[in-house]
Amino acid sequence: MRSGANYWGGTLEVAEENAEEVDEEEREERRRRMERGSQAQQGNNYEHLNETQQSWLLFPEALKKKGRKKQSVDLGCMVCSRKAFKWSLISIGIAFLVIALPTIIVKAIPKHKSRPPAPDDYTRALHKALLFFNAQKSGKLGKSNGISWRGDSGLQDGNDTVFKKRGLVGGYYDAGDNTKFNFPMAYAMTMLSWSCIEYSHKYRSIGEYTHLTDLIKWGTDYLLLNFNSSAATVDHIYAQVGGSRNASQTPDDHYCWERPEDMDYPRPAIAVSAGPDLAGEMAAALAAASIVFRDSNAAYSRRLVRGAETLFRFARDQGRRRSYCRGNPFIEPYYNSTGYYDEYMWGATWLYYATGNNTYLSLATNRGLPKNSRAFLGIPDLSVPSWDNKLPAAMLLLTRFRIFLSPGYPYEDMLRMYHNVTALNMCSYLPQFAVFNWTKGGLIQLNHGRPQPLQYAANAAFLASLFADYLNATDVPGFNCGPNFIPIHVLRSFATSQVDYIMGKNPLKMSYIVGYGDKFPRHVHHRGASIPHNKRRYSCTGGWKWKDSSKPNPNNVTGAMVGGPDRFDHFHDSRNNYSYTEPTLAGNAGLVAALVSLTVTDANYGIDKNSIFEAVPPLYPQSPPPPPPWRP
Repeated sequence: MRSGANYWGGTLEVAEENAEEVDEEEREERRRRMERGSQAQQGNNYEHLNETQQSWLLFPEALKKKGRKKQSVDLGCMVCSRKAFKWSLISIGIAFLVIALPTIIVKAIPKHKSRPPAPDDYTRALHKALLFFNAQKSGKLGKSNGISWRGDSGLQDGNDTVFKKRGLVGGYYDAGDNTKFNFPMAYAMTMLSWSCIEYSHKYRSIGEYTHLTDLIKWGTDYLLLNFNSSAATVDHIYAQVGGSRNASQTPDDHYCWERPEDMDYPRPAIAVSAGPDLAGEMAAALAAASIVFRDSNAAYSRRLVRGAETLFRFARDQGRRRSYCRGNPFIEPYYNSTGYYDEYMWGATWLYYATGNNTYLSLATNRGLPKNSRAFLGIPDLSVPSWDNKLPAAMLLLTRFRIFLSPGYPYEDMLRMYHNVTALNMCSYLPQFAVFNWTKGGLIQLNHGRPQPLQYAANAAFLASLFADYLNATDVPGFNCGPNFIPIHVLRSFATSQVDYIMGKNPLKMSYIVGYGDKFPRHVHHRGASIPHNKRRYSCTGGWKWKDSSKPNPNNVTGAMVGGPDRFDHFHDSRNNYSYTEPTLAGNAGLVAALVSLTVTDANYGIDKNSIFEAVPPLYPQSPPPPPPWRP
């Protein structure tokens, strides 16, 4: 084989010294091949090539001349028909226009945050119900209060007391009058604090947490003024500021019809040297609020705890155990207390949660408290929660302790009894057991058809909803009413039915919350709301024309829950008929608590199981003492 040969085919000129050795024959053969190729090209003779090879070399015109019409497209890796290729291109174009192009446009448009879900009816009502407390504020309000027709008032309150320098400025007016009753006010603060502890996540979710805690602090700041909160023991506390005697004909908070900003009559501060009921409730309010502020304002929380302990010592003083209102004509006709052992149980429980001191738990579970308060006697009226009766609320609060912490001996026996009675209280609220009468429209008559029924229904709705949340948090599906098993949803249905009635699901289709819905009371028995805010001052009797006017109130006291209808579902929207149209501080606190328990938010889960127990020390169930040795 020659060294100059091209092993890959084709011609290859190699300039070598021995090129002359290439023989003549090979050169001639090479010349003949080149001539044949030239002739074939001139004659367009490509028959020896296949169609694919021809497509590489020829222009389309060459194939047309041959009379061949190309019916397929060669894509290199595959061959497809021309028609299929055409429709494939069209399909890709349509897909681009339908799918890709809108996607590109959407992505090119600036993004905006989606709107939060619309609030439910309970949330809307709750926003309004909290505003009622702003309308009831006494003291120096400032511009941030948010109620345009209210201003500074009661700035001289307490100037006749031993606390002349600080006075008793602040707090809340109780109802449609201008009196500050500490007993129901303290209960209202306890209820607001309790709802805050259990449902703080809901208040935060709807943007009301700061508002609520401000309202609580406004009340507890005032309660701290009513005794020497820096002392370990006290010998008197203040029960109220202002007030009146029944059928009084002298200027006072009932005889006069004046805006709080225009008060010009005497408003005495009433002190009491005994009052375990009042002191027990005030202690409960401060202790519950101390849990609310434990993380956000630790110094204030400790101050509240010290004040609560001082008040509870006063309440437990053996020589001061008589009702705070006994024989007092300025208190007894309005907020008469029927006992104080329920406040012992209530206050001791809140102090235990606030401090972790087992002394308070031992008192709350002492057999003497349910015995003296008749808690275990099955009396229907004692299952009704109110500013006067704390038994059902206190036993539910202690049932919470048993459900979540199971402390065991020596508390278990009494806690089990509280748990059983709590379940029976819940049974009494259900219509199938006929413990209480109901109106045809669906309102439970917890106060036997007497005036102001709505506040009792709201309180019971809160306790029922809360108990349902306790059971749900421990994966317990229900409870027993005798032989009957009651699922959680039945109890919650009771709560929603009562709150829905208050909000307008009643025979009159009327909302009993001012400002909620299209139809609500317009003649609320309320001095500040009924007198125009026109920079004119009306005297004690000069305001009577507004009290007796048939015109609607010029100012809506937004969020106020009025007293409510009678036992026939009838309602008289009359300013002079306070039984129907007067709101109260304690009533609205129960309404707020019930509403937040039913509110649906983006943080829609039940109660906060742990925050209330932060001060409680670790518990290890103890074994009961061994039985005495057996003797024959």
